Formats: sequence, structure tokens, C-alpha cells
Amino acid sequence: MKFTELKLGEKLLEAISYMGFENAMPIQEKVIPIILENKDLIACSQTGSGKTAAFVLPILNKLIGKKEVNVDTLVIVPTRELAMQIEQEIQGFSYFVSAGSIAVYGGGDGGDWDLQKDALKNGTDIIIATPGRLLSHLKLGYVNFKNIKHLILDEADRMLDMGFIDDIDTIISYLPKKHQTLMFSATMPKSIRQLAHKILHNPVEISLAISKPVESVDQKAYLIFEAQKVNLIKHLLAERKNYDSIIIFTSTKKKVSDIVGSLNKYGFPSRGISSNLDQDSREEVLMGFRSKRIRILVATDVMSRGIDVKEINMVINYDVPNDTEDYVHRIGRTARVNAKGEAITLVTQKEVPKIREIEQLIEASIPKLQPPDGIGQVPKWKEGEHKPKNKRRFYKTKGKFKKKNNK
Repeated sequence: MKFTELKLGEKLLEAISYMGFENAMPIQEKVIPIILENKDLIACSQTGSGKTAAFVLPILNKLIGKKEVNVDTLVIVPTRELAMQIEQEIQGFSYFVSAGSIAVYGGGDGGDWDLQKDALKNGTDIIIATPGRLLSHLKLGYVNFKNIKHLILDEADRMLDMGFIDDIDTIISYLPKKHQTLMFSATMPKSIRQLAHKILHNPVEISLAISKPVESVDQKAYLIFEAQKVNLIKHLLAERKNYDSIIIFTSTKKKVSDIVGSLNKYGFPSRGISSNLDQDSREEVLMGFRSKRIRILVATDVMSRGIDVKEINMVINYDVPNDTEDYVHRIGRTARVNAKGEAITLVTQKEVPKIREIEQLIEASIPKLQPPDGIGQVPKWKEGEHKPKNKRRFYKTKGKFKKKNNK
């Protein structure tokens, strides 16, 4: 479906066309009409499916012609990186549709706090906020949310995983009783359904491609020893000299530093990003990565949903993630918006069970490759060891999603 078929205003359609978009992605096609009809919504869609534009576009459409200076829309997100990403997308469209916005998150200086306070007190059209920082402002009594018409919870599953459920309840208590609530989540666990039942009113449900990577991601795995990982990465990077945007995900902040040090030593300039860096440093690294001045970025899982960079060529999983869902989010950084990408996972023998779980989740077998010559002797996959025991499917019954095991 073309965006011109979605009943959006001419100014917004002009912005969409100027930014090079013509056809709506599936989540946008299904969600935008529902939001324009002012219905509550719970939408499940994988990382990289275009869900940010799915709620930003109809909200901006509603703001066309708005004259009052107040907070119309509150977007709550789990991380500062996602808050910045959404604000940047809003700003891109706002060259054509006049709308004010600000990202409210911690980690900045006193000037950031004052700017956030002014927007929350005196009004701007859209607030994008992390729960903790927003609560700090709310508790001081000057926040004016009496005119809010839209509440959006983005990456709701991640917020629950991070323990923000009580914070969300508290924030909602400051809002008018009558408002449209939109909930977006990459997964649909029981906790999300419980939250939806609590805060949404007769919501429309949209579920697309639950917990599966996009098909344009070329997935591969190598079984090797821990000590061989850096050497294999050196080989992979040397073979892909035309790749100008690569992310390496690892499980700990210490490993980020170790990997960056090793790659720089061997002539592969790279930068690391984790919660150890202050906000200014993180923004500097991300800006360098987006502009392609930084070719290789090494990051922890805290960044797997917060990095929005177009045309990432390859994701390397230095470690198999502990949470199977994080695998989908990690590799979702590449092959975004119909582009192609490559995802390579380095697996040690003790991580083989995790790969089994991932393959059950995504209902596919990840191709296993033999490491190149020069890496040394490596472990061997046991017969059938890497194959998923069964497929985990989802079927809907009475409004709930249940697992179904096919033998």
C-alpha cells in the first residue's frame, strides 16, 4: 500500500515523499488507520519493521493545525538512545509539519534538565521520555500533562524486563483519564498482556512476525573456542573490506574494552559503547558510527534496541545472548527497511544449547560454517546437536497467544 492511500495530510505526504518513501511497510499499513481512528492499540512487531514511523506519522497528522502550546503526546521508552532516535525521526518530518518535541532522559548536564523542565512545564507537542528521568520531573510538581491526548509505550517488553512496571503505573496516574493509549512490543509475553488489559480500553490487536528476524538477514554460525574469537573476527573483517558499518555485540562491558583493544592493535579501528560511557561520549560515538567515520562499533545488549543506523552491513555476535529474544534484536540492527544484511554468531561448546533455543524461537536452522584455515583446530558439531528439537509456533485463541509444540 502506498502512503497516499492512508488518509494522511498533504504536508505529511510531502515530507514522506521528500524523505524517499513511497510504500508503507506492513506494520505502518495496519497501524496508521487505527491510530487515526483514535482507538487504543497493542501492536507486536519485530525490530526493524518500521514501527516508529507507524506511530509518529499519524500523531504528526493529528497535530497539523494545532495552535495550543501544550503537551499533546507522551512517548515512554526504555533507553535514552531510543528516545533520541524517535526525536530525530520526528524532527525529520517536522520540517514540513510544524511540531515541537523534546527527548527527556538522564545523563546530561544542568542545561539539559532546564530545557526538559521548560518543555514539561510550559508545553511542547511531543515528549519522548525514559521512565526514571520523567518521574524525577513529575515529583517536583511543575509538569503539566492535563492536555495529553496520546500515550505511547514503545518497546514495552523491554521496559518490563528492566523493572519499569511500577514507574509506568505512577506516570499514568498523572495523565487525564481520557486519552488514546498505544502499546508497541517486539514480543508478547504474559506480562505484556496483563499490562495491556490494565491500561488499554478495548484495544485493537495487531501482531506481525512475532520473534523472527527479517528474511533479508543472512544468518551464519561458527563453533569455535573462546580464545579463537578475535582471530576469526579479524578474518571476517579482512574479507569484507567493502563493509563500512559493522556492529559487534558482546555480553559484558569488560569484553567491549578487550575487543576494541584487540581490533585496534591488529589494524581494525573500532570504538566501544556501553553504559560505562557518559552520555556525551555515547552520543559522540553514535554520531561517528552513523556518519560512517567509525566503521566498527562494539556494544553490549543495552544498545541492541537503541541503535538506529541505516545500512548496517553486518552484525557479529561475539557471544550468544543469554536471552533468546535478544538475538532477534541484535541481528535486527542490520537488514532494516528492506535492505540486506549479514549476521554471524560465534558459538562455544557451552553455548550450543542457547543456539538450540534461538532456532526453536525463530523456527529455522542457522547455517553452520567451518572456520577458515589459520584459525586452528575447532570443536565439532555433534550429529543433530545444532538442530532444533521442535518448532515453537503461536496460535491465537480467545484473544491470547499460546505456544504450540509440533512433534
